[in-house]
Amino acid sequence: MKEIVILSGKGGTGKTTIVGSFAALAKRKVLADCDVDAADLHLLLSPSERKQSEFWSGQIAHIDKDLCNECGLCQEICRFNAIKDFKVDPVSCEGCGFCSHVCPVEAITMQENMSGYWFISDTKYGPLVHARLGIAQENSGKLVAAVRQQARQIAGERNLDYVISDGPPGIGCPVISSLSGASLALLVTEPTLSGMHDLERVFGVCQHFGVPAMVCINKYDLNEENTWQIESNCLSQGVKIAGKIPFDNVVTEAIVHGVPVVEYSRNGVSQQIDALWGTVLQSLNH
Repeated sequence: MKEIVILSGKGGTGKTTIVGSFAALAKRKVLADCDVDAADLHLLLSPSERKQSEFWSGQIAHIDKDLCNECGLCQEICRFNAIKDFKVDPVSCEGCGFCSHVCPVEAITMQENMSGYWFISDTKYGPLVHARLGIAQENSGKLVAAVRQQARQIAGERNLDYVISDGPPGIGCPVISSLSGASLALLVTEPTLSGMHDLERVFGVCQHFGVPAMVCINKYDLNEENTWQIESNCLSQGVKIAGKIPFDNVVTEAIVHGVPVVEYSRNGVSQQIDALWGTVLQSLNH
């Protein structure tokens, strides 16, 4: 079983759009949406939920009214202003536990926090593991790990060949959690200054964890000078350009209709994504 994760140094490069098309093109795979802070792959795949599980992570302060003497010390020392009128705001509480440590009557305890859900769903393209992190919740890296674990388990049980993961943007903990141990990373960028800068950062993360990487330049024809610069930088670092996808309004139309672009239209963009998937497959099976 091979695992490919599609990443981008920044949001909005078209990463999920490409994953949606890969879902339609790939055979014998399980899909994983590891962008748990802002999951949206389900908008293209229209999943039917089969299983829902709670995700518990982190702690929230709880004040026992029967023990509290309302001395006000907890409100005074909380840097996050999470305690007001001797009540804890669960959105503001960071779970640091300092209030519990200083409470003179031990009225404050730290309790486990239910911070989101993960799901196993069925789609017309195959099984999908996805998740939803609660508002202002943290530890999304742990939730990403749970999503990947479930996807790998399904792939093993059904003897599937691939896990295709839609990774989060950036280079933080969720990205590291989605990347470590993967067979290949496809880095989707765009020919903008921020896209070029953030591509360098996410490629550095791939190098650090020893994960082979390829690059796809989306909307490459919007600035061909920057596209040339990206290609030049990749060449100098030995990184293969797996594909270049032109800008086309048909992509937006496909998203509006909630359909992968390769199913919505068989134009030049779809053909380029077809070729991109072929290049990825060749690299995975090399």
